Amino acid sequence: MIAAATDWQERRLGRTVLRTRRTTVDIDDVVPNDKQPRVGPKEDPELQRQIEANEGIFEPLLLEPHPAIASKFRIIDGDRRWTNSKVLVEQSKPQYRNLPAEITEHTLDDEERFRVWIYIHRQRKEWDAKEKEMVACQLVKLVGRASAANILGITVREVDKLVEVYELAERLKNIRDPSASITWAREINGINKNLVTPTVVETIVQKINDKLITNSKDLRRLRPILKDPVAKDCFLQPTTTINDALEKLEGAPKAQRKNGLAGDLGAIVDSIRKHPWTALADLRGDEDTLRTIEEAEKLLKDLKKTLKT
Repeated sequence: MIAAATDWQERRLGRTVLRTRRTTVDIDDVVPNDKQPRVGPKEDPELQRQIEANEGIFEPLLLEPHPAIASKFRIIDGDRRWTNSKVLVEQSKPQYRNLPAEITEHTLDDEERFRVWIYIHRQRKEWDAKEKEMVACQLVKLVGRASAANILGITVREVDKLVEVYELAERLKNIRDPSASITWAREINGINKNLVTPTVVETIVQKINDKLITNSKDLRRLRPILKDPVAKDCFLQPTTTINDALEKLEGAPKAQRKNGLAGDLGAIVDSIRKHPWTALADLRGDEDTLRTIEEAEKLLKDLKKTLKT
C-alpha cells in the first residue's frame, strides 16, 4: 500500500533530514541490516522481560524499503528490539508479531544510514565503554578511513587512534571485567610512542593475559621502566612483573625486609633478581642447577603447605 502524501513527516536526525511515516509491520516482513555498526550478540533476556512488561516494544523500529526484496523492510535502527521480539514470538507468544515502525520514504545510502544510526545512539547516550572504538573500527571496514572520519565528525588521525585502541583491547583476554579491556588499551596507548615498540606491546599483552599485570593503573609505572635499559630488559623477560623491573631502576628505593624467615626468603628472592637474564640463560640445561631448584621448589611447597594449615 502506497502512503498518501499527508502521511509523510519530516524527521531531522542531526544533519540528515528524512521523510518517514508511522505504521505497524509483521515481524517476518523485517530484515536485519548486514552492515550494522554494532557487533556482538543481540539476544538479551532483560530486554525480552522489558518488552513483555510493556506489552510490546516502546520505541518504533526505524526501517527503510529493502533495496532487493519487494514488500520487505530493512532495519536502520532497532536490531536488538526486533531480535528479542522474534525470540518471544518463537516462544509461542504471537502478540509480539506486529511491531510499531517508522519507515523512510526511500532506501538510504550507506553514509546516510551510518549517520542516522550514530546520531540516534549518541542521543540515547548508548556509547558504552567500548562502543565508540568498536563503531569506528566497523566503519573503517565498511566504508574506509576517510568516510568513517566524515561520518563520525572527527579527523582520520582520531579514527586511526580509536581503531588502534579497539584492536588492542580485543587482544586482552584475561581481564576480570572484559568491558574494562578498553581502559587497559587506552592506558597502553597513552604511553609515549617512542617507548612502546611492537615488542613492548606484545610483552605487555602477554603479561596481562598471564596475570603478571593485574591492574590497569600499574601500566602508568611503565614509563620510567621503558626509559631505563636495565629495567626495560628485565620487564621484557617472560616471567617478570612491573615490580621486578622497578627494582632494577637506578636509585630505586629498596623495600625494607622483615626479620626472621620472611626476611631470609626475601633475601633469596633479591639474590636471584640480581643475576642478569643473560647469565641465567647460560645455565640452561645445567643439571646441578636444575637439581638445586627442584630441591628448593619442594622445600618451599612443603613450607607453604605447613604455614597454610
